[in-house]
Amino acid sequence: MKILTIVGARPQFIKAAAVSRRLQSHPQIQEVLVHTGQHYDENMSDVFFQELEIPTPDYHLGIGSSSHGAQTGRMLEKIEEVLLQESPDLLLVYGDTNSTLAAAIAAVKLHIKVAHVEAGLRSFNRRMPEEINRVLTDHAANLLFAPTDSAVENLRNEGIAEEKIHLVGDVMYDAALDYLTKAEDKSLILQDLKLTSQNYILATVHRAENTDDPKRLQNIFTALVEVSKKITVVLPLHPRTRAALQRERLLDSVNNALCLINPVGYLDMVILEKNAKLITTDSGGVQKEAFFYRVPCVTLRDETEWVELVELGWNRILPPLDSSNVANGISDALLNISGSEVPDHLYGGGSAASHIVQLLASKLSSL
Repeated sequence: MKILTIVGARPQFIKAAAVSRRLQSHPQIQEVLVHTGQHYDENMSDVFFQELEIPTPDYHLGIGSSSHGAQTGRMLEKIEEVLLQESPDLLLVYGDTNSTLAAAIAAVKLHIKVAHVEAGLRSFNRRMPEEINRVLTDHAANLLFAPTDSAVENLRNEGIAEEKIHLVGDVMYDAALDYLTKAEDKSLILQDLKLTSQNYILATVHRAENTDDPKRLQNIFTALVEVSKKITVVLPLHPRTRAALQRERLLDSVNNALCLINPVGYLDMVILEKNAKLITTDSGGVQKEAFFYRVPCVTLRDETEWVELVELGWNRILPPLDSSNVANGISDALLNISGSEVPDHLYGGGSAASHIVQLLASKLSSL
């Protein structure tokens, strides 16, 4: 059985690491790994393959950055070429990026079966490119691997056949368990930045809804600068966000107030997350990683796909519509840190990747 896996961005590298290491040990499965190049520089790509011990991609398409339409179109063309050359039994995609959607469309047009890891997540905000990507991918896929009960319900509500849907848990939790000890042994990030545990906020900002909107961008960073007067704010700066801050002439003032660092690898990020007093982010993956290490999180968006974390009190939504409200909300979260007891089954208990591989091996012949 040949499975062709598509990755292109940081969260997909982490998810694929958990699944690929289980695929490698399955005697009947051959995996062909394709990197689209959506994240392509060393800090956003190469370091993850090295640290997570992901096999060198069999194909690197080198697509790079572009507008959504141009990038997705180039991916479609290049992925189709690989699919025609490899003729896999199944295409495996992760998450909600342009790489995910392009791969799914290329495969279904060639009548190749598609499996989607992290299926069923919904923000119910159709202005988000990620929402369109995940909805279309789910409706094209033959196997939908949902991480949560709410994701399963979303798929059912959209009329997707029950036999396609499988509740497996979250492979990012598997990765968190797989690599925590290695991160604690290898990472020197706290020493390098002269940080101590519980004495800083970790922030990440990269979503287009925040970086492309000058008002939201200004609200977020005005608030973070204000909060930094009370506690150190560490922010690994995404290239998109750096460009946005430069465009709005905010970079110098932000750099003077915050501890801005280049994007970091997975192991350093794990240590920064685990030791933070609070995490504030617009990333779906970082919201979950905060929870994995039981660090409270403030999400700088209008909504979240991970509704269970809000319901349990580990995450709070803080739309960046006013800088004072954002600053006050982050300050309040620092003073009122609490979360409910966590159900044992939440996110699959670390066995999601194994469950996915078992399903792939058993279901493919019947699709």
